Amino acid sequence: MLFGTLFCVCLITANVLETKQLSFGPVNLTAGIIVFPVSYIINDVVCEVWGYARTRMLIWMGFAMNFFFVIMGGIADWIPGAPYWHGEEGFHTVFGLAPRIAAASFIAFIAGSFINAYVMSRMKLSAKDSGAYKTNFSARAILSTVFGELTDSIIFFPLALGGVIPWEEMPSLMISQVTLKTLYEIVVLPITIRVVEFTKKHDHEDVYDEDINYNIFNVLKI
Repeated sequence: MLFGTLFCVCLITANVLETKQLSFGPVNLTAGIIVFPVSYIINDVVCEVWGYARTRMLIWMGFAMNFFFVIMGGIADWIPGAPYWHGEEGFHTVFGLAPRIAAASFIAFIAGSFINAYVMSRMKLSAKDSGAYKTNFSARAILSTVFGELTDSIIFFPLALGGVIPWEEMPSLMISQVTLKTLYEIVVLPITIRVVEFTKKHDHEDVYDEDINYNIFNVLKI
């Protein structure tokens, strides 16, 4: 429950922070990078401890809550403000998410999150057979993030920004996003490892996805 709550909060917070643009030298980013990678870390923890089926439920719950937030924000943005209120422009900047960007964000999130969970699940099963499942968590966490974030970026940027920014700039933008988010994962990895160890010990859970159905729509099979 706690991980699910934090997962949804991270996704919604990232939506709001995405409206601010940041520049670090030649690299342009959005402020969403502060919190969005945390959702992938939670994805890793839940998949490692409780398995793919619970992670599948978590991803769809996050999608539903984020969708609800975007819809409610869009409705509030559409309703005319009071005559004495002068914050219309700022409110629209935060909550007036363009349909194209919203759609691209949702599709990319679903694809990236499920790729992340799938890679974690399969690598854990493979590590079990070799007897190295405990020592290989770091590799699982990092590689699943690389695949997940790469999928997210490959889908999001062309769908959301194709024709808006030059196509020749697209690869460098995607690579910088994936690289920085993966570095984020690596920096906080010692904390992630301790959270996983504590959670396994506290809940007495360490699921292996043997004979699992990886159909992303098989939501109720937990």
